[in-house]
Amino acid sequence: MFNRLFGKSKEQTNALTTLDKLNETLEMLEKKEKVLMKKVAAEIEKAKEYTKSKNKKAAIQCLKRKRLYEQQVEQLGNFQLRIHDQMIMLEGAKATTETVDALRTGAAVMKAMQKATNIDDVDQTMEQINEQTENMKQIQEALAAPIGAAADFDEDELEAELEELEGAELEEQLLEPALTTAAPSRPVSAGKQQGRLAQQKNTDEDDELAALQAEMAT
Repeated sequence: MFNRLFGKSKEQTNALTTLDKLNETLEMLEKKEKVLMKKVAAEIEKAKEYTKSKNKKAAIQCLKRKRLYEQQVEQLGNFQLRIHDQMIMLEGAKATTETVDALRTGAAVMKAMQKATNIDDVDQTMEQINEQTENMKQIQEALAAPIGAAADFDEDELEAELEELEGAELEEQLLEPALTTAAPSRPVSAGKQQGRLAQQKNTDEDDELAALQAEMAT
């Protein structure tokens, strides 16, 4: 494993070093291209000067040198294209290598984790958890069980007593409407009683007078 790690590190270092070298070469070619372009421009200017002075032979020599420089510029351009292509391929290979290495590392870690925790260990752990849960349930039931005097109470007798209480409460609820609808008798005051006696006396006197008048009429 360490050999693989060190090997990967060495490969990555070599890739970075190669990319740096390619960049340096590319910069050098670009500088040479600029120098040659200046020479091309200078030969053109010389050719113009010789043409003005009617020196045709010297002007042609300037154009020949210009073409040689242009050929070198074209060649440098091809070199730059090749270097760019090499750099792109190398960067792609570097990214691919790093991706594969990361996937390989992840797979190794996953394999180690699965090896450390197999299905038998999981089953055993679940059995222990279930056993502990059942033990805790039994402990809670034991703590909730009545002890002392409360343990001697007869459950049947308590249920019978509860039924009696429920029956008495139901009977009380059935009788409650009849008690509330009956009007309570209230005592008559002395003043009201005298008023009633006087009214009754006047009624009797009127009856006697009417009877006397009827007798005299006959």
